[in-house]
Amino acid sequence: MKPRLFNPYTLLPRLGHPAPMFEIQSSQGLIKLSDYKGKWVLLFSYPADFTPVCTTELKAFASVYPSLKKLNTELIGVSVDNVVEHRNWIKILEEEGKFPIQFPILADLNLEVSNRYGLLPNENTEEASRSVYIIDPAQIIRAIMHYPATTGRNTGELLRLIKALQVADSQKAMTPVNWQPGDELIYPGSYHTCKR
Repeated sequence: MKPRLFNPYTLLPRLGHPAPMFEIQSSQGLIKLSDYKGKWVLLFSYPADFTPVCTTELKAFASVYPSLKKLNTELIGVSVDNVVEHRNWIKILEEEGKFPIQFPILADLNLEVSNRYGLLPNENTEEASRSVYIIDPAQIIRAIMHYPATTGRNTGELLRLIKALQVADSQKAMTPVNWQPGDELIYPGSYHTCKR
C-alpha cells in the first residue's frame, strides 16, 4: 500500500511562487528539478500508464516535444506507476507510433511529487490528476491547469501558452485573447494593442 500523505491544509503551489523541488527516479533515471534551471519546464501528470486517454496524450506530447525543445522547454511526465511499468508502456507506444518518447516520466510511488504539487484529486485516491505546471527558467510557476480525468489536454494550446509567456517576458507586454505568435501585444498602461 502506498503512503497517504494527502493533507488538505497543505499550501499548494501558486502562480509566481517557486516550484517545489523534487529528486525522484524516472523512466530515464534519477531526475532533479534543479537540473532544469535555465530552461522552461512543462510538468504534466496523468492518472495511469496503459490507459486510453493517457495513451493519446503521451503520443501527442511526444509529437510536440521537438517544438518544445526549440522553445528551450523540457517535458517531464509524472504518475504513480513504477519505472518498469513506465518503460514497458513507452516501449509499446514507440513500437506503435512514429514519435519516440524522449522525455522522462517520474515514478511517484511515494506520492512525493503528487503531494507537493497538489496532484491528488482527493484523499481517497492514489492516482494523479491530469494537471499541467509550466515552470520558467528561474523555476517559478507561471501557469497551472487541472483537467478532469475524462478530458485529454490540447498540446497546441500548451505550445501557444509557452510562446505567449516567453513573448510577454521578452517584450514586457501582455497577450490578448486568442493571441497567436505575430499577433498584436498589449503594453502595460495602454488600452490598445501595438504591433510587435
